[in-house]
Amino acid sequence: MADYDWAIKLRPDFAVAYNNRGVVKADLGNHSEAIADFDRSLDLNPGGADAYNNRGNAKSRLGEHRNAIADYDRGIELRPDYAEAYYNRGNSKFILGEHGEAIADYDRVLELKPDYAEAYNNRGNVKSSLGDHSGAVADYDRAIELKPDFAGSYSKRGIAKSNSGDRRGAIADYDRAIELKPDYVEAYNNRGIVKSNSGDRRGAMEDFNRAIKLDPDDAEAYNNRGNVKSSLGDHSGAVADYDRAIEIKPDFAEAYNNRGNVNRILGRHNDAIANYDRAIELKPDYAEAYNNRGIAKFDLDEHNEVIADYDRAIELRLDYAEAYHNRGIAKSNSGDRRGAIADYGRAIELKPEYAEAYNNRGIAKSNSGDRRGAIVDYNRAVELKPEYAEAYNNRGNVNRILGRHNDAIADYARAIELKPDYVEAYNNRGIVNQKLGRHSEAIADYNRAIELKSDNAEVYYNRGNSKFILGEHSEAIADYVRAIELKPDSAEAYYNRGVAYASLGDEKKARRDLLKARELAKRSGDDKLLSLIDKPLSELNNRNSNK
Repeated sequence: MADYDWAIKLRPDFAVAYNNRGVVKADLGNHSEAIADFDRSLDLNPGGADAYNNRGNAKSRLGEHRNAIADYDRGIELRPDYAEAYYNRGNSKFILGEHGEAIADYDRVLELKPDYAEAYNNRGNVKSSLGDHSGAVADYDRAIELKPDFAGSYSKRGIAKSNSGDRRGAIADYDRAIELKPDYVEAYNNRGIVKSNSGDRRGAMEDFNRAIKLDPDDAEAYNNRGNVKSSLGDHSGAVADYDRAIEIKPDFAEAYNNRGNVNRILGRHNDAIANYDRAIELKPDYAEAYNNRGIAKFDLDEHNEVIADYDRAIELRLDYAEAYHNRGIAKSNSGDRRGAIADYGRAIELKPEYAEAYNNRGIAKSNSGDRRGAIVDYNRAVELKPEYAEAYNNRGNVNRILGRHNDAIADYARAIELKPDYVEAYNNRGIVNQKLGRHSEAIADYNRAIELKSDNAEVYYNRGNSKFILGEHSEAIADYVRAIELKPDSAEAYYNRGVAYASLGDEKKARRDLLKARELAKRSGDDKLLSLIDKPLSELNNRNSNK
């Protein structure tokens, strides 16, 4: 710098000295001062192609990419074979999203300078961003061939391989990048992501820890480590990492979205929605945040707003299978079964291995009366996901409705085998055993269900029914009492307890329960139960009148 200052002092019209001093200032990060020197160089020598290129670089580093491109254009106009200017212009165009023009510039660079490893690397970056991962890998291969110690190309090739499904190859590339550059934060971060996606969460944690140690202000590493902590069940640790990521990078939409996900898991739905709101504010085209906010609103029963969020997610990302699936759940819950089935169908079309969508479409079909169609969907769900306990349970329900009791019991047994604490499956198997007259087996199932979850009114009611049939009237009454405690508006439980009291000769309590059952049945419009209640009430009244 001092030598250039002295040269300019001795010769104020020395254009080359101004250009060279500008380069030094730019290397020191003094881009505005560098631009002033390049301006002066061009005043003195308007045909200085290097000064235009260098001024373009300084403007690019200040984020002035349009102005930078104008300078590169002029440099190329003055020197049509100026490979560096084409390369730099390609970089600015890539940043501006002008991918096709960027590739054209890199192509021209490589025509002029076939051994330009960085141009292959950057053309690979553009191809990767366009989804042409195989084309990107080919460019990275050539960059590495030309420059075997090119750590950046190994890291970028790792990204392209990961995106094309070659996780093992990606990890090998990140390993090599780190070997060449042991303090390569980005490579540790990206290797951690691939390890996490491959199920090696402990290895991923080590990589993110290393990235953070190397750069304590790496917001992405904190965000990614938060994702791993959340997957390991350390939700408070995950939130702390997302907090730190946001502290470092306040406009980090992904960190807000991920923190929202953890808050939702923890049942803090309002906090989750606030995080999704902020993510969307920062990134209005963030389809995942709309989808996740829809899930949180659904959990809060804000059903009117739920579908609007899923609609927006789908509008932003037409191939978003999960959003179609979730909208299907919301529509089904609001009674729009036809719309739900259509959404599940679209989710399956986009993601043919989507077991959950088959299961939920099966539920919607069953509720619409299409039992056989439901069975077909449940069959496909368990074929895709053999450990899918819920699908076995749901198929059991349909088999039970169709009178295929042995098939139903087999399905419930499989659901229980897969999920030994599955209360609903024990209860449902108990119902089938009850229908088959196997009341001891039914009671054993209800006992297990109650042992697992002691506040399920339906199970107490069902166990009471089996006990009543076995003549254990007092025990049956105890179960009905518990069912009513848990569900005070259960007309059926009052009715059955009333019948049990009558069987024990306690007419006062029997009449009280039957009258209460009639009141509740009238309120709910249950005409079938009302007709049942009339008979024992009449018998009690007749007994009283004959006394």
